[in-house]
Amino acid sequence: MAILSALATEVLIPVAGVIGIAFAVVQWVLVSQVKLSPAAAAAGGSKNGYGDYLIEEEEGLNDHNVVVKCAEIQNAISEGATSFLFTEYQYVGIFMSIFAVVIFLFLGSVEGFSTKSQPCTYSEGKFCKPALFTALFSTASFLLGAITSLVSGFLGMKIATYANARTTLEARKGVGKAFITAFRSGAVMGFLLASSGLVVLYITINVFKLYYGDDWEGLFESITGYGLGGSSMALFGRVGGGIYTKAADVGADLVGKVERNIPEDDPRNPAVIADNVGDNVGDIAGMGSDLFGSYAESSCAALVVASISSFGINHDFTGMCYPLLVSSVGIIVCLITTLFATDFFEIKAVKEIEPALKKQLIISTALMTVGIAIISWLALPAKFTIYNFGTQKEVSNWGLFFCVAIGLWAGLIIGFVTEYYTSNAYSPVQDVADSCRTGAATNVIFGLALGYKSVIIPIFAIAVSIYVSFSIAAMYGIAVAALGMLSTIATGLAIDAYGPISDNAGGIAEMAGMSHRIRERTDALDAAGNTTAAIGKGFAIGSAALVSLALFGAFVSRAGVQVVDVLSPKVFIGLIVGAMLPYWFSAMTMKSVGSAALKMVEEVRRQFNTIPGLMEGTGKPDYATCVKISTDASIKEMIPPGALVMLTPLIVGTLFGVETLSGVLAGALVSGVQVRITS
Repeated sequence: MAILSALATEVLIPVAGVIGIAFAVVQWVLVSQVKLSPAAAAAGGSKNGYGDYLIEEEEGLNDHNVVVKCAEIQNAISEGATSFLFTEYQYVGIFMSIFAVVIFLFLGSVEGFSTKSQPCTYSEGKFCKPALFTALFSTASFLLGAITSLVSGFLGMKIATYANARTTLEARKGVGKAFITAFRSGAVMGFLLASSGLVVLYITINVFKLYYGDDWEGLFESITGYGLGGSSMALFGRVGGGIYTKAADVGADLVGKVERNIPEDDPRNPAVIADNVGDNVGDIAGMGSDLFGSYAESSCAALVVASISSFGINHDFTGMCYPLLVSSVGIIVCLITTLFATDFFEIKAVKEIEPALKKQLIISTALMTVGIAIISWLALPAKFTIYNFGTQKEVSNWGLFFCVAIGLWAGLIIGFVTEYYTSNAYSPVQDVADSCRTGAATNVIFGLALGYKSVIIPIFAIAVSIYVSFSIAAMYGIAVAALGMLSTIATGLAIDAYGPISDNAGGIAEMAGMSHRIRERTDALDAAGNTTAAIGKGFAIGSAALVSLALFGAFVSRAGVQVVDVLSPKVFIGLIVGAMLPYWFSAMTMKSVGSAALKMVEEVRRQFNTIPGLMEGTGKPDYATCVKISTDASIKEMIPPGALVMLTPLIVGTLFGVETLSGVLAGALVSGVQVRITS
């Protein structure tokens, strides 16, 4: 028996979630103390109420005009981002409704929409709830996961657009205060997403349990819809937001920086607002939905396997909730880690920013290792069994600890290797930069070579994680290893969100005509954010690979596929086609970005050529048209790639059967990981 009782588990999980949400609210309140009204900003006389002289005071600039201008720019960025997300969510809502009906029809038709209890698949001699109700509850959990994913992305965007101008204003007092404002804002998003995802999943399980009772096999099978809903919305958020931000970025830089030789984020550039909006809808809302999808899927995959293992068979609620307990500990660990950046230590110089962000990852990983050891000892019996393709495999609580821990540390290794290949502080990027001396051709060759080379170590790290965790605890081990990578998701998201907030802050400083010294500070914040964002993407890639494998294992188990035989023609053609799909998907999204960027470049050129006095600063650019171009293009272009991903399994499974589908899924998984790391 586990030391932790079922009652203690029922209290600990929601309490951890509520603490995370409360901490997010506290951080938001602290950020909101930076005022965007001139009267409030001027409170306290010449020292602005903080005891720190402002750069404007040193240089004789008008503080009132600066604050007003910052507020106007922030409002324009916020309106553009909100408008885009509302438009995107209307289209996504239509898809969500249609796909919910498809899920209900497919699952309900398994037993002919029967309302009679069915013999359980894994618990011999027991009866499980009717297929019709499992289809109904699965559809409900799908919609719940989708809505939670959309809300997570939207809240992240609102927080980022709320904080960007405040970070700019704080940069007048010093890089340390600007860093704290940007990081606290990122922490609001990180803790809200991690905590709300945990609480909503836990409440859903308890509400569904009122109907399912002792049928835990059916209960946790219906819960899998939560992960599917989260990842489905993440797909559209990532694709739509990505097309938007890259089209605006390319259009603004090609014409503004290259052709017109004006600074980045210069207010004369018609695409500058669209560029800053893109940072929020792509890198904030898209990334938030993406990591929520991986988090939800890893939790659901672990719960499904646990429900047909000794935890589910013996109705051990504490053991069943082990994945949720790991996430609960992660929230507390990330809370302590965040205090190291915002309260325990103070940033006093530019060179201290990047080490502070890296320490966040290292401290959270080290503390989380201890936390996992404690919760594994308290929540798990000394010995238990895990379902392993038809048999029950005996596992110890310390074995499961190693599975989670190896996922956690593999994520850190992948993150730092990603940073090594993307930071200008190390030789790989320096070599690519040096290759520019001989022209674009050698630059492209070196860049491609670097991308391909960057795959090697992360793949070995993922491979070792898979082998060790599978050897110890079969597919459940892989699922909790993925959860281990995502256990510090609150800190990872805080660092991810910090980057675009700092980027926006620099853009606002430039557009508001603030001192070049302020722009230097915001650029230093942004540069550190770009480097550490690569680490966050490494975590996301590694966890997605492990989650995909865990879900693939769940699929072949439920589909009754004993062996995926690559020598079988059906499986082999599925492998080849599946390996091709990431390239097809990438081609569609890249072409979409190119088409949208082309329209943006033409519009920016048109405005520079036709609006009198634009280059001289006396004419005003038409920002709204550029925002509309990015919005329309991304909404239109996100549908085909999304349809490719969602419809392929349905079509292949229906027309060619589960053998070919298993090949397609395996091929797409293996190929997709390589393509993602390379790019």
